[in-house]
Amino acid sequence: MAGRLLSIGECMVELMQAEGNLLRKGYAGDSFNTAYYARLFLPEDWSVDYFTAVGTDTVSDEMLAFIENTGVGTRYIRPIKGRSPGLYMIHLKDGERSFSYWRSVSAAKLLADDAGHLRMAIEASDILVFSGITLAILAPSAAETLLLELRRAKAAGKLVVFDPNIRPRLWNDRHYMLESISAGARASSLVMPSFDDEAAHFGDADIAATIARYRGLGVENVVVKDGAKGVTVSFGDDKAEFVPSAKVDKIVDTTSAGDSFNGAFLARYAADGDPVAAARFAAKTAAAVIQHHGALVAKDKLPA
Repeated sequence: MAGRLLSIGECMVELMQAEGNLLRKGYAGDSFNTAYYARLFLPEDWSVDYFTAVGTDTVSDEMLAFIENTGVGTRYIRPIKGRSPGLYMIHLKDGERSFSYWRSVSAAKLLADDAGHLRMAIEASDILVFSGITLAILAPSAAETLLLELRRAKAAGKLVVFDPNIRPRLWNDRHYMLESISAGARASSLVMPSFDDEAAHFGDADIAATIARYRGLGVENVVVKDGAKGVTVSFGDDKAEFVPSAKVDKIVDTTSAGDSFNGAFLARYAADGDPVAAARFAAKTAAAVIQHHGALVAKDKLPA
């Protein structure tokens, strides 16, 4: 059955390593990466749209053209004068990545400032996707505006998907960060955390503790990613099921490993409603992605 997926967050200019010690420009960001991979694998009768804000400068125009070229819709992206997209650079060491960011005038920080526009986009969609980074870049009042609309969507029976994607350097206060992540979970019907983040910041002793904590916040479905160790799927009243990771010959760049998993999972789950099969397919996708440079990998390099 056809449907509409809306991903909410920040797309940035990405500078990644290229041959000859050069840098290659791209466009990426956790919520956009998820939309990109969902678009690759969802049936054509599904629409995938991105919700953010951009500037009115040349870089913003180029970003919009890029997003449209991937097949992700831009009709809900709002232009804001005097702003521009944020920028980040990927640093790689043995396939593991770290980042430098420049986002002081990022238009995406104002993505939830027009509450009416936000509500219209959410009401027009069936699956809503957002992350801890989405919440981190917003002012507290704007974050609450977004969460209010997502709580309404959850109550209306829409699938609200949250990846906590905890990045402490984006938050000024640790207590506020943890409270915001918990609030994001309460607004969601599916949470897709990474266990290393949950253990480091919430003190979870094991994956069962992560699942129990999110269940205690009213989350019906939890998919816990644990890197090379695999994924644990806990949906509804079904017993939690472990899905092993897929084989990787050589790790090149782990950027977007979790985002690609999320997008592939949602595409497969939307198509057939089987979360375990979706996790298996998503694990294969993520394994392929991390064997290439950059956040967005072409479809011909991914599982069929």
